[in-house]
Amino acid sequence: MLMSNLYTGNTGLVTSQNALNTTAHNLSNINTEGYTRQQVSQGDCAYQTLSKNYKIVAWKQIGRGVTYNNCKQVRSFFLDQQYRLEAGRNSFYDVSVKTLEEVEDQLQELNGTEFADSLNNLWVSVQEMAKDPTNATNQNTFVTRANEFLTRAQSVYQGLIDYQENMDQQVAELVEQINTYGDRIRELNEDIVEIESGNQEHANDLRDERNLLLDKLGELGNIDYYEDVWGNVLVSFEGTQFVTTDHVNHMGVDTTLVSSVGFATPYWEFAAKHGYDELGNRVVLDISGAKVFDLTLPVSTQMNTDVGKLRATMLARGDHYATYHDITDDSTGSYYSKNISQSVIMNVEAEFDQLVNNIITTINSVLEQAPSNPANYTNKEDDSVLPSFYDLFVMSAPEDTLKYDIDDNHKAGENPTGFTIRNTMINDYYLQTPTLLEYRLEDGSEDTETMNNLKAAFTNSIYTLNPNTATTTDFLGYYNMLVSQVATSGSVYNSISESQQQTVDTIASAREEIHGVSSDEELQFMIQFQNAFNASSRYINVVSEMLEHLVTSLGHS
Repeated sequence: MLMSNLYTGNTGLVTSQNALNTTAHNLSNINTEGYTRQQVSQGDCAYQTLSKNYKIVAWKQIGRGVTYNNCKQVRSFFLDQQYRLEAGRNSFYDVSVKTLEEVEDQLQELNGTEFADSLNNLWVSVQEMAKDPTNATNQNTFVTRANEFLTRAQSVYQGLIDYQENMDQQVAELVEQINTYGDRIRELNEDIVEIESGNQEHANDLRDERNLLLDKLGELGNIDYYEDVWGNVLVSFEGTQFVTTDHVNHMGVDTTLVSSVGFATPYWEFAAKHGYDELGNRVVLDISGAKVFDLTLPVSTQMNTDVGKLRATMLARGDHYATYHDITDDSTGSYYSKNISQSVIMNVEAEFDQLVNNIITTINSVLEQAPSNPANYTNKEDDSVLPSFYDLFVMSAPEDTLKYDIDDNHKAGENPTGFTIRNTMINDYYLQTPTLLEYRLEDGSEDTETMNNLKAAFTNSIYTLNPNTATTTDFLGYYNMLVSQVATSGSVYNSISESQQQTVDTIASAREEIHGVSSDEELQFMIQFQNAFNASSRYINVVSEMLEHLVTSLGHS
């Protein structure tokens, strides 16, 4: 009996040592990202039955000590799910806030307000011209201010395009990151299943890494996942199976016009249609049914279409360089609402280009109809001279090949016509001779009518920002309304982002209370297990002394 007591004491030593090792492991990883507190589970060893008597309730048994059952992680599946969903939503609005801040800086040109000044200067030059339209200095100032206005407009629009292309690069980087996370999760699945298949130990540290990857993946998109009976975590990304038991469905990024867009477009490689080129290389032929996102869906919390950094980046970036055509060529407003308004950058590009187009076409129209335009003289000698010869703004070249979706308004391979910021320049004749149009009538008098028409054009409140607004304004008010719209949207998104951040912090705090490591608590456990270890040691010493006494006593007798 005493010999079995030695075994009982030994189980206490071993179990207490394992518990101390686990506590030390917790303390050493207190600052490790993604680490989950580990907890030792102890239980009774199987009892030794000395005799069986079915007539009594309890058989004659003796205990064999304590056993180390397992070392488990302490986590909340519900809080993990909530955290990953809300963290993804927070990332979505964070991207929107940063994009609006960048757009606001572009419109104010890093707080230099150059474009606003150039627009005001153009208006002032028109007013000065109205005072004395035949004055060469006033005419020169008018042309100079017009050139300054166009140059600043092109600078602002190019800044928007540069940021748009920067976000386009981010899309490809995010897709690569997602694929990397998926591959690593599958590798961890294999390692965890291999370690835990014998039901002898838990791969807790590997599970921590896998949980951290799921946290990061949740920030990039809307994910669903579950763990099967073998320990594999199967993951869906945006409703499509991503990580399975034996492989990962990778995303591809199409940067060609196969997608009809030209910007980086994520798609599921397994769902795309493939073929072979002339050299026998396998190529993507069609991704229309394999796109990861449907960006025409409204942004909605109920539909979870406001989750993930990747979706937010693609929405903010848009799918082409927008122009006024995206507003004016849509008679019903449905195209604008579905494809333009939800994109921060494209919306501003289209509205800004519309302002510039309205100013350019209005000024040209006034000058073409001017009584002082020599091309309008009733007794002109050269019939080949057209009114457009005296246009202040002209097209620099056929309009740039822009990136358009295939729809009813923009057919593939077609370029809309008309003045846009990117295809417009000041007429070289005016740059060389600012007094080309002298604003003097055939009888030698001043052309005040044209100047009055030009002033009226700047003060005529007939313009709206987009099909969804009914408020009309003039040129100066239009730009102020545009800047105000961006600032208001930024304020709204910033408020949502701050509220969402509070939600994430609350869930993270609740989650940390469950699986986080507390140094005070672990030190208490360490003292407890140390005392248990010492108690087992003293117990063994007592049993040993008793054995020694018995052996000594029997030996003497």
